[in-house]
Amino acid sequence: MKYSFADKVFVITGGAGGIGSHLAREFAAKGAQLVLISRNKEKLAEIIASLPGSNHLSIACDLTDRNEIKNCIKIIDEKYGHIDVLIPNAAITTTDRFDVRSVESIERELDINLVAPLIFIRSAIPLLKKATDPRIITTGSLGGIFPLGETPMYTASKFGLRGAMLSMSLDLAGKGIKAGSVLPSATDTPMLHREAIEGGNSLQFMDPPQSTQVVVNSFYKMLDKPRFEIYPKRSESWLVKIALLIPNQLPRLMPLFRGSGEKGHKKYLKELELRGIARKVGDGWEYVE
Repeated sequence: MKYSFADKVFVITGGAGGIGSHLAREFAAKGAQLVLISRNKEKLAEIIASLPGSNHLSIACDLTDRNEIKNCIKIIDEKYGHIDVLIPNAAITTTDRFDVRSVESIERELDINLVAPLIFIRSAIPLLKKATDPRIITTGSLGGIFPLGETPMYTASKFGLRGAMLSMSLDLAGKGIKAGSVLPSATDTPMLHREAIEGGNSLQFMDPPQSTQVVVNSFYKMLDKPRFEIYPKRSESWLVKIALLIPNQLPRLMPLFRGSGEKGHKKYLKELELRGIARKVGDGWEYVE
């Protein structure tokens, strides 16, 4: 059966980002009421103003601040009284290599990508339990299955979130809350644009990055037929799972993956240049604001 969006309250963290804003536009067009959460207050206001319908809400929030999360839940409770679907979507990554980055940056990435989603979910449980068919769908990553050498903290956070969601799905199923994750590979969003320009993980570009629409379609499938996990590109999910069955062979496999990824990375940068997002500067690239 198709999921009914009419008057359902959807809460999306990272609501000002590429995937979060696309989800908001799609779901609002189907009659849902959107609560978008992000640190970018101006961008949130712009997105909310563009949505069909009028009963939407934006909340500027630093997800690393537990008191601000508590305040978010209070605001949502006062306006709607419940949450039908919670989508912890906010995440960050950096191109700084592990052996040179600061301890503070490690803590921040783990906090935003792993700790904050779990605390937000826990804080939202009372409002989810007030809904007739509550759902939790996290935006995970294939980086939560396959190790990404250049970005170990992103990998650690997504491995952790995937494990937590699988455990949570088992626990909450008997309590009336359906929980699961969408695990996309590289997706054409501003976060990926910046990562590509700054010299991010070449493994992400073995195939052309998928559009946000492909990821949104997986959320539709998850809502129509709840399950623990879903992958926008099924072929990629099998590849990374098979590779991880033989972790000791990763040093031999990586050069094969990396060669393909480096070619794809160069091609993607050229595409961003044509789109006016990046420009070549000397031997490197820079972001066009």
